[in-house]
Amino acid sequence: MNYQTFELSHAMIAPWRVGSRLLHRLHSHALNPLAYTTLGKAIAAGCELFEGLTRRYGKPEFGIEQTMIHGLPVPVAEEIVLSKPFCDLLHFDRDERVCGKRYDPKVLLVAPMSGHYATLLRGTVQAMIQEHNLYITDWRDARTIPLALGSFDFHDYVDYLIEFIRFIGSNTHVIAVCQPSVPALVAAAVMAAMDDPCQPASLTLMGGPIDTRRNPTEVNQLAGSRPLAWFEENAIDRVPFPHAGCMRQVYPGFLQLGGFMSMNLDRHMQAHWKFFQHLVAGDCDSAGQHRKFYEEYLAVMDLPAEFYLQTVKTVFQEHALPERTLEHRGELVDCGAIRRTALMTVEGELDDICGVGQTEAAQDLCASIPTDERVHYVQPGVGHYGVFNGTRWRTEIQPRIREMIRTIQFKRRVQPAPAA
Repeated sequence: MNYQTFELSHAMIAPWRVGSRLLHRLHSHALNPLAYTTLGKAIAAGCELFEGLTRRYGKPEFGIEQTMIHGLPVPVAEEIVLSKPFCDLLHFDRDERVCGKRYDPKVLLVAPMSGHYATLLRGTVQAMIQEHNLYITDWRDARTIPLALGSFDFHDYVDYLIEFIRFIGSNTHVIAVCQPSVPALVAAAVMAAMDDPCQPASLTLMGGPIDTRRNPTEVNQLAGSRPLAWFEENAIDRVPFPHAGCMRQVYPGFLQLGGFMSMNLDRHMQAHWKFFQHLVAGDCDSAGQHRKFYEEYLAVMDLPAEFYLQTVKTVFQEHALPERTLEHRGELVDCGAIRRTALMTVEGELDDICGVGQTEAAQDLCASIPTDERVHYVQPGVGHYGVFNGTRWRTEIQPRIREMIRTIQFKRRVQPAPAA
């Protein structure tokens, strides 16, 4: 299905969606006696299920209005501190008039550019923001970026990260979640080779495909089993009119979403069947949890074709970084040049996207980092999503990252400068 067909299908189903909403209102209205019967509830539930499965989800909001510091509710404001064509650097500004002047470690949280918006890391942000001066990369949907603003590939991604780190300043701690683990490690190596004064104080890689030859998953096998031409023919399309990015070549978000859902199709089907049952039974709490999860999960963005294809080739087919053949702007990337950046790698025992060992490969590449500044942790009982979100993230993984960051801060005997 190409992009134009997808858009046409969405337009054709619009009248059905309007009818479904009207039918839902009719069978859930308090003045309609049928709304109190099992049949009426089932019709209303079916209409809501249809609407949820067929509508287009826009970019969600972080919606983080406050955090708790020393037991006090502290207001939080999102601010764009640096804007680029393909990404905004967001800062979560805590109101120091309430909590007092703080010198918490500066952290750049690198969100993945892999189909979902940065808001997928809302839980990650909420856990970090209490004790860290937090920034996050907010990648833009490629279909909203005019063609005149140019292309964006893997090396542009690396350059963006270097620029963001320099903007935030020295003694910045970088946390990369999943896909950006490779460009974040490359950025750290490039900055180390330049002896950049702003090279990261620490680098935490979470569930990232550093070496996909280790314990390969279904995703890795698919990416490595097809020639690059196959991906160009079957995964790349042009943004149709009337989107701002009309004619830009992209990897459509709906294709990425379809791939993710097909990996666990039975689980998603069961989740929606339970949602229907919860609606009929009037279980508002369970239905609300379902809505909250899928409103985030089904909100997807398009990726620039250059970035997607180059990532497939470099990371999943050529394994250029672990093979030590990767070049950035004509210079060979040497992770052995990293000496002043502490390294932590985190994996999930049940991760079916980045198998155990793939992220740990960074430890072998960064052999010049002192042993006491290299940490590897495997979280039992969690899959890919659980590495950066959920109870285990809040209670077991995040405290370890916090401890590592503060250990490095103390060891360097550096007091972080105020936010830029």
